[in-house]
Amino acid sequence: MSGEDSGAPRRVGEGNGAPNAPSPLEGEGRGGGCRGTDWGAATPPPIPLPQGEGGQTDRTAGVHVIAASGRSGQALCQALRRAGIPVIPVVRDPAKWAATAPESPRIADLLDLTALATALVGATRIASCAHARHIPAILAAAPPSARVVFLGSTRKFTRWPDEHGNGVLAGEAALMASGRSGVILHPTMIYGAQGENNVQRLAALIRRLPVVPLPDGGRSLVQPIHQDDVTRCILAALDRAWDGPHALTIAGPEPIAYADFIRAIAAASGQRPPRILPFPAAPLIALAGLTRFLPGLPTIGAAEVRRLLEDKGFDVAPMRAQLGVTAMPLAEGLARTFGAPHDRAR
Repeated sequence: MSGEDSGAPRRVGEGNGAPNAPSPLEGEGRGGGCRGTDWGAATPPPIPLPQGEGGQTDRTAGVHVIAASGRSGQALCQALRRAGIPVIPVVRDPAKWAATAPESPRIADLLDLTALATALVGATRIASCAHARHIPAILAAAPPSARVVFLGSTRKFTRWPDEHGNGVLAGEAALMASGRSGVILHPTMIYGAQGENNVQRLAALIRRLPVVPLPDGGRSLVQPIHQDDVTRCILAALDRAWDGPHALTIAGPEPIAYADFIRAIAAASGQRPPRILPFPAAPLIALAGLTRFLPGLPTIGAAEVRRLLEDKGFDVAPMRAQLGVTAMPLAEGLARTFGAPHDRAR
């Protein structure tokens, strides 16, 4: 159904506002970290793309990848190359891109609507790995006929909104109001990308703390998704003939208690499982600020502790039905992340 937000959370508990920076404790999926913008949303009518046999998009057409030099953007570009699909990277820093990739990029700051429109000239399929707050500007700059795929975040579901979550909500609202054919994908915590700092920072925390204090004993649910599966979802979304705007949550195959998530990270990273110490939230919130003064420990904000009380379990049936993607189990994803051999059909 056009405009339907598929994959709503199964249950949300108590919580509070989340930090803007990636967190070692949470880490809902997010796009690139480009600066914000106040461009209004464009509302041109959707125009069908040229299609090949069977009504599918012509896969020989290139894909314009916005924020191509970020983690999700780089992973997507690599997958497109492997599939033989031309990549048209749109980046802000050409030197950063040149150090990692062969294609000549199109240069655009997402705050510069003229430069962005120039970079997107001729685009038929656009995948944006930038933060969802940039969706209004991208819609205003993109050709009316282009199919669009955006990355959002399940932070939109929190009962305690912050700047990051509000930006995702604003971006989704702009897409829905535009009437454009496409989708915004809302990942849960993304792990497994080169340089990601979600499970890696948690592994570092476990190495330094034999006891991990968690509010409510870590019973709240998380449902992380591996970067490879995020990439598969984007590829499937680019290949789907969307009718109007859609929103879809993408997540791992099943939720897991946060305490069990910690234990799984310890096992995958070759560490002894830490003792989980149930602890009232209020003292943890008060003590969280002290982590900035403790060398060797990642900084943990009070808001991150509060958000550990929110469940983040989601129904992935819409993701499987609409994208044909079943995410890998957590154990397999962690094995890949920490370098353990693991066979899986790709």
